[in-house]
Amino acid sequence: MSDVPGIVVTGASGRMGRMLLKTVAEDPRARLVAAVEHRGHDWIGQDVGTAMGGAPMDVAVTDDPLEAIARAHAVIDFTAPAATVEFAGLAAQARCAHVIGTTGLAEDDLARIRAAARHATIVRAGNMSLGVNLLVQLTRQVAAALDEDFDIEVIEAHHNQKVDAPSGTALMLGEAAAQGRGVALDAAADRGRDGITGKRERGHIGFHAIRGGDIVGEHDVLFAGPGERITLRHVATDRAVFARGALKAALWAQGRKPGEYDMLDVLGLRKD
Repeated sequence: MSDVPGIVVTGASGRMGRMLLKTVAEDPRARLVAAVEHRGHDWIGQDVGTAMGGAPMDVAVTDDPLEAIARAHAVIDFTAPAATVEFAGLAAQARCAHVIGTTGLAEDDLARIRAAARHATIVRAGNMSLGVNLLVQLTRQVAAALDEDFDIEVIEAHHNQKVDAPSGTALMLGEAAAQGRGVALDAAADRGRDGITGKRERGHIGFHAIRGGDIVGEHDVLFAGPGERITLRHVATDRAVFARGALKAALWAQGRKPGEYDMLDVLGLRKD
């Protein structure tokens, strides 16, 4: 087997799946060894390059994730919670690194992923881009520096096909703001106001989701105080930034001890 890490991409036909396939195939540091789709999908059995309308890649799309993961060094997974939990278990069995970009995970899903991380290296993040992870750090620092006279609002915008809200990135930013304030996000979150809601609660962290068109991803953290406002903003114009970050995470995970990590670890930004 080649010394270059072999990568499996799940959810191959999706927006992120296609971008990941292209990113892995074009990077000399990695080998695309499998593309996974759900049973009954039109792509099953086809060469994945041909299925995407391009040149053959000599990799057939499979509906057998166990076989695919068993011969890989890492699986990159931007799918759905139920599928991600299944892949986590398979990756743990194979001692294969698992990079998770899936959002909308429930607490039970996270518990099962944590259990899998006892046996496999898992890198999980709501956003894989360098810029967003720097924004997370800045949000934590600004929230720590300002008192509750400054209201915090997280505003996010995505394309009209996104199925979860708030976005995983918005929740990362809200969690960073809560950590900066020294509070639990569950106790402070205020999501999507509608109707006669009463005045804003002091110290709460608001979330607002916009969905439309083909917006890749936009996130603002607003600190609104008496007489002044501070806005921290990140705009993604190409989802390739997420694919490149995910591949970076898969390569970083090689040789790491089992456990759950995030992009702050991968990028060397963790300070705690």
